[in-house]
Amino acid sequence: MWFYNIMPKLYEYLGIIIYFWSKEHEPIHVNGGYQGKESKAELCIEGGKVIEIKLLKVKGRRPLDPAELKNFEIFINQNADRIVQKWIDYFVLHKKVKFEKVTRKLK
Repeated sequence: MWFYNIMPKLYEYLGIIIYFWSKEHEPIHVNGGYQGKESKAELCIEGGKVIEIKLLKVKGRRPLDPAELKNFEIFINQNADRIVQKWIDYFVLHKKVKFEKVTRKLK
């Protein structure tokens, strides 16, 4: 898809592409795209720890179907700290972030 070329891809999980847009803003969040649908997860941080993850719709996009949204949520919950580190690396330290394909289903 066209939009996957203008942002750093972070992960692929069960076909869901998880990424940042290149010109993002706080709060820390990632988008998840699957077959033309898109949702995002906002990571709420307090005292340096992720305390809440909010799943949100993306304006102008159809949201992920319930099954993909659940897989997206599971992945984000289990990788929240790593996502925050990738955000810091990319947006604060201006480092490239490594793409990772996760092939095992998380529970």
